[in-house]
Amino acid sequence: MKRRGDPWAGLAWDMWAMGLEASSVIGLRALKIAAGGAAAEAEIKLMVSEKAAASLTLPMLAMTGQLGVNGAAVTAGSLSYLRKKVRANRRRLARG
Repeated sequence: MKRRGDPWAGLAWDMWAMGLEASSVIGLRALKIAAGGAAAEAEIKLMVSEKAAASLTLPMLAMTGQLGVNGAAVTAGSLSYLRKKVRANRRRLARG
C-alpha cells in the first residue's frame, strides 16, 4: 500500500515498531550474556561485529543512492535494512 501525504508520519510509526523489536533483542541478548560462558562471549562478538558492519554498510548504500534519493527514502531504506537485522536476531535469540 502506498502512503500518501507526509512520509515522515509513516516512518515514525515504523521506527516505533522497530524500537519495540529492538527492545526485545536487547532483553534476550542481556539474558544470554548474563548466563556467561562461550555462548555469551560469542554473542558479544556477534553484536559488536554487526554494529561495525552496519556503520560501514549504511553510509555506502546511502552515498551510492541505493537507499533512495531524498531524506525520507534514505530513512525508509535504512530502517528496512536495520529492521531485517533486528528481526533475524530476535528469531535467533528466541530459539535459544
